[in-house]
Amino acid sequence: MILCCPAGPANLILNPLLTCLAMSSSNALKLLKITFSTSTLRHQFYETSPSNTHYICNSYQFLIQIHFCRVISDELSMKKTSHSLLPSLLTLALLLGSTKADPHPLQDYCIADTSKPFYLNGAPCIDPKLAASSHFTTAALSKPGNTKATPYGFSVKVTNVTNLPGLNTMGLTMARVDLDPNGLVPLHSHPRASEVTICIRGSLLVGFVNTSNYVFTQLLRPGESFVFPRGLIHFLYNMETMDSAIAVSGLSSQSPGTQIAAVAAFTSKPSMPDEVLKKSFQISNQDVTRIRRNLGG
Repeated sequence: MILCCPAGPANLILNPLLTCLAMSSSNALKLLKITFSTSTLRHQFYETSPSNTHYICNSYQFLIQIHFCRVISDELSMKKTSHSLLPSLLTLALLLGSTKADPHPLQDYCIADTSKPFYLNGAPCIDPKLAASSHFTTAALSKPGNTKATPYGFSVKVTNVTNLPGLNTMGLTMARVDLDPNGLVPLHSHPRASEVTICIRGSLLVGFVNTSNYVFTQLLRPGESFVFPRGLIHFLYNMETMDSAIAVSGLSSQSPGTQIAAVAAFTSKPSMPDEVLKKSFQISNQDVTRIRRNLGG
């Protein structure tokens, strides 16, 4: 039996501590405390009783750490501990366990400096003393996009650190969605963000599929909203046959990412193997060719 609970988020950043409980062959419960720093690795054992020890893992983010605790504790119980391996396992467990989509900013704002010739998880900041009101405002969503650019009849315009530099490190994105009559934002997902959409004009059929393969759908009228959970496949469809529709979405990441299922499967570069597509979708060679051609692949 392995239980694993990390320290609070602040401790994970400032003084990472990983606590694991491992049941030994003698059924004695041993508490393994491992504290990692840049130069040292210390581990101590404490005998304790199952009756007076209770730990609760309060976040799914730390499930990956259970696996690494199991590796560490099993190695120790078999007396085959490799001290050179422990730092690597612990570091990886801590990094994966404490990862969040967007880290919290450490200052009031971080105006994006997009001129820097290197890559970061986000964008570097300009000198805060140079911040101006113009950094926090944009007209990027004031006009519709080109709905004829895709075969689905929709367009999406988003805020980003280029058109709204003050957005940098704030952990959010706004999007304007325009749909032609019967236009569709096809099945897609955002791997790094949840989304809330409000219908501004028209009648929108929206929905998502959960991991149990159940579909949640709702018809939205102007002023009504719907939430799409992070990472789940979802869609927006304009029910109007004569009028266009508009929606505005907020996403919980500066870089939510978007993956359209059909486009990813049939227009990837290099191409997905035909046999994979045929068996995945139960279609023929002719179907694969036709769908690729229709999607521009």
